[in-house]
Amino acid sequence: MFDSTQSIALPTECTALITKCKSRISTESRCCSIAIGDGCCRRRSRAPMPTRSVYRALRVERREALIIGRGVKGLTPDRKGRSLAKELAVAWGQSVIFENRPGANTIISSQAVATAEPDGHTLLFAIDATITTNPHLYKKLPYDPVADFAPVTMLTTFGTLLVANSSVKPDTLADLIATDKASPSSISYASIGLGSQMHLDSEMLKYRTGTRFMHVPYKGIPQMTQSILQNETQLGWLGVFTAKPLLESGRLKAYAYGGKKRSLMLPNVPTFSELGYPDVGVNVWYGLLAPAKTPRAVVERINTDVRAVLADSAFVAANMEPKGYEPVGMSPEAFARHIRDELATRKTWVKVAGVEAE
Repeated sequence: MFDSTQSIALPTECTALITKCKSRISTESRCCSIAIGDGCCRRRSRAPMPTRSVYRALRVERREALIIGRGVKGLTPDRKGRSLAKELAVAWGQSVIFENRPGANTIISSQAVATAEPDGHTLLFAIDATITTNPHLYKKLPYDPVADFAPVTMLTTFGTLLVANSSVKPDTLADLIATDKASPSSISYASIGLGSQMHLDSEMLKYRTGTRFMHVPYKGIPQMTQSILQNETQLGWLGVFTAKPLLESGRLKAYAYGGKKRSLMLPNVPTFSELGYPDVGVNVWYGLLAPAKTPRAVVERINTDVRAVLADSAFVAANMEPKGYEPVGMSPEAFARHIRDELATRKTWVKVAGVEAE
């Protein structure tokens, strides 16, 4: 908070915006709406102004912020996005809406943000495949993953497990590989479709191990999971939260975890790196991106406020840890580098999988 009767020098950003404002600005009464906080003008109101909102210093009008996701209401990504929006609404002192726009393999939600006004009011809650895999699966996307977005920060990651029906005889990854080599194509794996992360992970495993697992695609995760449980297919990839109760009940077994380090929820499951396959399996991530040309000051302020949420142990304990998610939080520069590096990696994976761009 600052003293509302104190005279404060105008920041350069506010000076530039004020010249465009049609409202008359009075140093003795109220301020133009573009300069109502963060010390953008001299004000003599009795009520002090909050200083946390990035928008109050850098926008022309007060309106709600919108975070666009790509999932289904009620599922884990949706709940993560809504919990973040709720915290940011408190931090910014204004309404922050989380809205899902599913469809077309996340292309609809991504295009909506890529073409939005670059003022920080519209943000993309993206899963990694949207930014680093889709460009290699589609010949023509209505957005460029690098040119059309300003990375804000990586929010969270989670690893997936290679699991099998409990009736499958091999108990270790090494034995699984040996079994398939002794009887090629006798073991099948399930995924949620060509080009999905599960498909790419499995094909990279085949490439690195010389195995010949058969691919069986399904419409979604529920159908895929059911096929493994019923032994229609023997292998598949599941998130830790989904897999844990099925492992504990003895219905499934786990061979390896795709994260960089062992899962806190399943510490006895080795990583692929430990078993000699560092480029098999990944940490799936969710990140926040703004439209390209969003002012640098806005991106940095959103980054700061989001990272403050991710550093809140109570928020993490309530919204991430129970589902096997790990908070990240990184600078816009680090996030941009990660995206560029992963674009190159995913290009290799898609090529290995033999997926032709549509």
